[in-house]
Amino acid sequence: MRLFVAVHPPPEAMTDLAAQVARLRIGQAAAAGTNVRLADPVDAHVTVAFLGEVADDRLPTVRDALGRAAGPCRGPEPPRLRLGGGGRFGYGRRTVLWVDVLGEVERLGVLAGRIRDELRVAGLPYDDRPFRPHLTIARPGDRIDVEEDRTTLDGYLGPSWPATEAVLVRSHLGPVRRYEHLAAWPL
Repeated sequence: MRLFVAVHPPPEAMTDLAAQVARLRIGQAAAAGTNVRLADPVDAHVTVAFLGEVADDRLPTVRDALGRAAGPCRGPEPPRLRLGGGGRFGYGRRTVLWVDVLGEVERLGVLAGRIRDELRVAGLPYDDRPFRPHLTIARPGDRIDVEEDRTTLDGYLGPSWPATEAVLVRSHLGPVRRYEHLAAWPL
């Protein structure tokens, strides 16, 4: 099974972001029928750790490791985050447009580090690329140039929200991607 750990923005933050995306060139292209692969706001998430493929029988070990990682990261108040600014990853067919995560992101970084430590100790897989909290807006590939949208996002600042939990998510790939929440830990 394909797994990752995420923080989900609340509907209010996603409604605000959706209004911003609708004003971008990429939003207008989507409204006109261009397949720019806008991210579904219902599935929007900030990936804290990506595990990738994990054998089904290792799921209890994953849950235990994540519980150990999340416990010490729990504060008296959940971290306050907001979406704002933005950027791009990749070029051509691999272009991804994203919005940045701002606020108490250092707490997410500590959580990401603890998760990786616990996964390593448990002999579980994880992506060890540097933690860069972001929320994917679209995967337009080479169907539209996103540079103007990336620049426009520099002026965007969404509402602040509390990140109340870290969620273990299973990703079901296929023609229609589906996400299944398997467990959660308070932050």
